[in-house]
Amino acid sequence: MFTIDRIKGLYAITPDIADTVLLLSYVRLALEGGASAIQYRNKTANASLKKEQAPALLQLCRQYSAWLIINDDVILANLIDASGVHLGKNDCSIEAARAQLGPKKIIGLSCYAQLNTAHNAQQRGANYVAFGSVYPSPTKPLASRAPLALFSEAKQTLQISLVAIGGITTNNVSALIQAGADAVAVSSGLFNVPDIKDAAIRINKIIALNSHVEQSTTI
Repeated sequence: MFTIDRIKGLYAITPDIADTVLLLSYVRLALEGGASAIQYRNKTANASLKKEQAPALLQLCRQYSAWLIINDDVILANLIDASGVHLGKNDCSIEAARAQLGPKKIIGLSCYAQLNTAHNAQQRGANYVAFGSVYPSPTKPLASRAPLALFSEAKQTLQISLVAIGGITTNNVSALIQAGADAVAVSSGLFNVPDIKDAAIRINKIIALNSHVEQSTTI
């Protein structure tokens, strides 16, 4: 048994940017705006670029006491001692990730709109589950939809954190938190706006106004 702070608030997902200096400047603005976690997700980067960007992001996140979660790549997460990993349906199992990363790292799983998958993930040791796409998303335009009611239902039976993802902007955050989401994972709604820091601040204010999240949970 161990205690881990609950994934909550603004969970920023990095855009596909090859320019590491530019990427870091964007992420710094999100962190200055109050992002509690950053997910490094770059589907276009090769292994060399990922090994350049991920450690730099980790160092930056540590300056702001924020988590760095690596998307898909357990080996990279272990290599740089990241805070954890986010797994999709085609990635390695939760058990395999836990064996590599150890008991104190964060493991999240994409559950799309499947509550039974989330229950299974909790039983197998995941720290959070993500449902989505909640709204139409430019990042994943063909993704299936996860209804708001899913968060309310999941809140009644799951003890781990619930993360909403997909098409999230300042205009729809409040409905997600009211429905039961602990955190909102935002990419284009944060990094494709004129003022990243301001968007992060506004998202966090909306979350604070609508939140009923406990401060911590025992996993």
